[in-house]
Amino acid sequence: MSEIISFTASVRDKSGKGAARASRREGFIPGIVYGEGHAPQSINIEPKLLVRELHRPGFFARLFDVDLGGKKQRVLARDVQLHPVTDRPLHVDFMRVGADSKIHVNVPVHFVNQEKSPGLRRGGVLNIVRHEIELICSVNAIPREILVDLTGFEINSAVHISMIKLPEGTRPVIADRDFTISTIVPPTVEQAEDTAAAPAAGTAAPAAS
Repeated sequence: MSEIISFTASVRDKSGKGAARASRREGFIPGIVYGEGHAPQSINIEPKLLVRELHRPGFFARLFDVDLGGKKQRVLARDVQLHPVTDRPLHVDFMRVGADSKIHVNVPVHFVNQEKSPGLRRGGVLNIVRHEIELICSVNAIPREILVDLTGFEINSAVHISMIKLPEGTRPVIADRDFTISTIVPPTVEQAEDTAAAPAAGTAAPAAS
């Protein structure tokens, strides 16, 4: 299960672009908490924790307990607006989630045992097709990561979603095909040599005839 991070936020009395700009001038990151049949709440967040969490993998698959006036609400980040130049967060949207909620989350993919892949040991290159996989799962069973074990994989082999054991009750959003997560491709040096050799062979043939 994904870890749960707790933080305290303050409620903003006003909403809208003007109020959000005022919050940023005061050193806060404005945000909103919505969902679960309750009215949306505009909030102010201390930047330090949010910036730290944004730089960790799986931000949108991580649960948060936000303390608003002594009352905790479990939420999931749904959107973050970033400054186009500095990448500083300008606004964040959190969605309230109940214990029995089924949600869509993007879970990061991590690759292990690369040293046990014969294809990689022979100089093959790991081509990552999907760095994240969108899953449907229960709020209480969000995987922290999807582990791909590369033990035994040769050059020109591929990892498909059907090869991955997901937690019970969890399934990929893409359900109509066995999509590829990664492949192991031949060394780029060999590919370059093959490409260079092909024209040479083509020019030699007329001379021989």
